[in-house]
Amino acid sequence: MRKYLATYVRNFDYPLFFTYVFMCLFGLVMIYSASMMVAIVYEDASPDYFYKKQLFNLVVAGLAFLVGAFFPYKHYSNKKLMVVLLGIMLVLLFWVWNFGVGEDSTGSQSWINVFNITTFQPSEFAKLFIILYFAGAFYNKSRNNSIEELQPNNIIYPIIVWIGVIFCVANETDLGAVGIISGIAFAVVAASGIRFRIFMKFFAVLGGFGAAIIGFLMLVKGDEILTPNRLGRFKAFLNPFEYESGSGHQVINGYIAIGSGGLDGVGLGQSIQKLGYLPEPQTDFIMAIIAEELGILGVIIVLGGLGFIILKALLIAINTKDPLARMIAAGIASWIAIQTFINLGGLSGLIPLTGVTLPFISYGGTSIILLSLAMGILINVSMYVKLEKRKL
Repeated sequence: MRKYLATYVRNFDYPLFFTYVFMCLFGLVMIYSASMMVAIVYEDASPDYFYKKQLFNLVVAGLAFLVGAFFPYKHYSNKKLMVVLLGIMLVLLFWVWNFGVGEDSTGSQSWINVFNITTFQPSEFAKLFIILYFAGAFYNKSRNNSIEELQPNNIIYPIIVWIGVIFCVANETDLGAVGIISGIAFAVVAASGIRFRIFMKFFAVLGGFGAAIIGFLMLVKGDEILTPNRLGRFKAFLNPFEYESGSGHQVINGYIAIGSGGLDGVGLGQSIQKLGYLPEPQTDFIMAIIAEELGILGVIIVLGGLGFIILKALLIAINTKDPLARMIAAGIASWIAIQTFINLGGLSGLIPLTGVTLPFISYGGTSIILLSLAMGILINVSMYVKLEKRKL
């Protein structure tokens, strides 16, 4: 054990770790600043209500990080562990499908009420689950057959699992999570090493099943998916100023916040838009408050930190010879990258709003805990890559 710890400390990825810690703490500060008005007016609580809740979330996230960092990533290819993860995923999705809670305005039913103390969002777990399950399944197949020659019918079980997860998440009408989970699956498959021709076949299979799932759900519960709120977001995407008093309100006030910040910002804690103009500023629109209060510098800090983590994960994937390590690192990189794009794309008007949080920065317990677990796993993979280089 002592030898393992010594090796671990010597090969620990300190730049990646400190960037992760800094992003979490920076997000905590901005959550406190962005949420004060919301806490007082809507929660009838003290100004630090959301700050304290996120601080508790970070403590739990820290424990999750340690578990991911010290648990050898090689075990994620263990078939028994994969069955356990699959069982947990199915139970969570079944539970939220039948007993989930959500928001009437959006029609989304994406959370599990945990003893009336807190809520848990299974779709966040699904993102990490798809990375580990797909990576483990492809890795196990490559032990018996060349991974380059794998056909879609050789990995039918991961395809079935992906279809089941996408169906359940889509049934919650959490369309943002559907996009992220689909992107993660494609990234892991692309990083597996299969030939491009086979990859395109795999892409066509998943795309076909995905289209069938969406078509079926639109047929049986189209009214629940295309709620007035969600349709309004699409209309506001085309021209938010035409719906200034309705669905375009959040986007326009986000623009105002960004424009008000300018180069140097109005000062930490001095945002005007968080005073009731911008709904839920501590979640998916927290970047607008960062831009308003800290200006371009705040935006650069966030984009620089997220960009470093994504780039570092991709470099880990590129530099390792182990296909399991490569797929896990590429999957985590794609998760953070896709979720960041969807969040900032909705904020800037590049894509319709989906309510997706900004990784490590936005308020949200399930998100920060699962992302921290993923970062711990990435640190563990990084350690292996360093050991791999030392042996050369």
